[in-house]
This record gives sequence, C-alpha cells and structure tokens, in this order.
Amino acid sequence: MKHDPIETRNDPSPVNSDPLAEATQAVTELRAAAEANNTRHQTEVRALTERLAALETRANRPGTTTENPNEPSAERRAFATYLRLGDAIPADEQRALIQSQNPAGGYLAPPEMATEIIRDLVQFSPIRTLASIRQTTAPSVSYPTRSDITNAQWIGEGQQVTESNVSFGQLEIPVRELATFVDISNRLLADAPQAETEVRASLAEDFGKKEATAFLYGTGPREPAGLMVNPDIPVDEYQTALEPVMFIKLMYNLPAPYRLAGTWLMNGKTLASVRQFKDLQGQFLWQPSLQAGQPETILGRPVVEAVDLPEEPTLGATSEPVLFGDFSGYRIADRIGLDILVDPYTRRTFGQTRLHSTRRVGGGVLQPAKFRKMRIDLS
Repeated sequence: MKHDPIETRNDPSPVNSDPLAEATQAVTELRAAAEANNTRHQTEVRALTERLAALETRANRPGTTTENPNEPSAERRAFATYLRLGDAIPADEQRALIQSQNPAGGYLAPPEMATEIIRDLVQFSPIRTLASIRQTTAPSVSYPTRSDITNAQWIGEGQQVTESNVSFGQLEIPVRELATFVDISNRLLADAPQAETEVRASLAEDFGKKEATAFLYGTGPREPAGLMVNPDIPVDEYQTALEPVMFIKLMYNLPAPYRLAGTWLMNGKTLASVRQFKDLQGQFLWQPSLQAGQPETILGRPVVEAVDLPEEPTLGATSEPVLFGDFSGYRIADRIGLDILVDPYTRRTFGQTRLHSTRRVGGGVLQPAKFRKMRIDLS
C-alpha cells in the first residue's frame, strides 16, 4: 500500500504551539504600544500647554499687544483713502467705513480716530470726565421730573385722610450741532498717516474748546445748556475775598448725599490761592494726591482744574470762581461722535481739500440741587 508523501509546512511556528500563549503575547505587545503612544501624547500636550502659558504671560505684560502698533487697521486705511479720494473711494474700502444717516452723506471716522478725539476733548473739557454721558439716536432726550412729594399726615381714629397732589413734568435735553471745516494740503493728504494726524489734532483742539465752554456757559438755543448759567443752582454770595470758611460753608450747605459725592471745580489761579488756606486747627484745606492718577482734594473731596472758570474778582468786580457738587446731575447726550465729509473741489485751485466736520451733542442740568456755586461780589 502506497502512501502520499508528507507535505512540507512553510509555517515557522511549531505544529504544537499554544494558541492561548500567542493571544497573551499579542495583547501584551498591544498594551505596550498603547502606553508608549499615550506617553508621547502627554509629552506633546505638556509642551504645548507650557508654550501657551508663556505666550499668555507675555501678552498680559503692560504695554504688550498682539498686533503691530505701526500697522493701521482696515478702517483706518480706508479712512485715509477717503481723505484723499472722497466719494471715489474703492467699494471694498468703502464697506470698511460707516456712512452717517444725513443728507450730506458724510462718513464717520473709524473707531480708533474717534477714540483719540474723545481722549483729546477731555483735556479741554473736564466736565466730560465728571458728568453722566448717554448715547442717543434721537434729536432730543426727555426725562420725567417730579416737583414735590406726597403730603402724608398723622390722623386719629375716624379722621378723614387728606389727598396728596404730586406734580410731574418733563425735562428735555435737545441735541445741538457743532460744525467746522479744515483745509488741508493735497500734498499732505498724499501721506495718509500725516494727514490723519493733522485732522485729529485740528478737530480735537477746536471741538474740545467749544464743548468745554458750552458745557459751562452755553445759553442756547444753539448750544448745550451750561452749568454756570443755570438759574436754579443755589448760590452762596460773599462780599469779601476768598477765605477758608467760605469753602467749609459751601460744602456743608449741600445735602449730605450730594456732598459725599461732590467734586470741586475751579481754575488754576483760584486753586493756587486755596492751597494756602488752613482751617481753625491749622490744617491745610488742600491735600495732595496720595496715589498716582488720583485727584487732589479740598476738605476730603476731589478738586478738578477748569481753565474756563473765572478767577477771584478784583475790587469793583463780581465773579463765580468756584463750583461744587455731584456732577452726575449734569447729563451729556452724544448723538454723532464725528462726521466728516470730504470736499475736493472748493479749494482745488489752491491745492487743498476741504474737510467738513460735524458733531452732534447736547447737555443740560438734570438736578440743580446737586450743585452749589460761590459768588464773590466786590463791586
């Protein structure tokens, strides 16, 4: 009987290998590979976390910015182009600007420039740093007022209760318009950064001075209502030169809630005189600032220098050199921050472009009882 030849096996493993041992070895190798991969992943995550922490620490340092400060934004580049070309500005850059809703079709300045102008306005108008400011889209802002309180009375048993009549009114703060124009050389407009700086400086100086005067002495009907000309603000009047007791009386003639939030307002020459005053205990009324960035104080309340207020009067004259009060009682209503219209034709023969600029802002005293003025009459 013949038998077939034995077939040769190519499998290197022994014929009698244990399947369980093979499975165990495969699982062990898989676990080792997974652990190695997990360790590598954790190392990479740790490195990225440390790198992000270092970047965050560097970004939070004072004066550090994530953008190049020398690189203007898209809005600022578009505005510089608008100064040069007017309405011929390319469509892609025109979309970066916000067109104001007025018949002239002017363009609002980019946010960066508007912020710079407001910051410069503060240098001329300290009222803006003290007053309450609201944005509005209406031509005027109205506030309800109440002239008196209810008349409650003590009554006995069976006695009839009396009626109280409370009167309500309305205080309107109309938005006024401040406008000017600037003629700028076309050669200067060819260099956008220099032109934009020139526009900002010119408008900030002019608009700032006009607003500062209006918020204090504006009488209307084209100006905001000024603080110093409001007839309802109480006045302490004296017929002698400035004395320490005047400031003490003026401060404590104001109701306590307003007095505790009050701020002194006077010009530099008046402040120079006040710095020499002492109370009955020999203590200076004026105290220097104890911390950088904080105002000086008079009788414990901050003092702000206002160049628009008058000096102490000379013999034969009268003035109101000091104002004290809670300036949240004065409301500023901003309608349009800065509206600019480019006119390249009017001054073309002179090689200049005219920039028409407009701001719409209103102001008025909401609560006269929060203020008190000092008047010195030496006439």
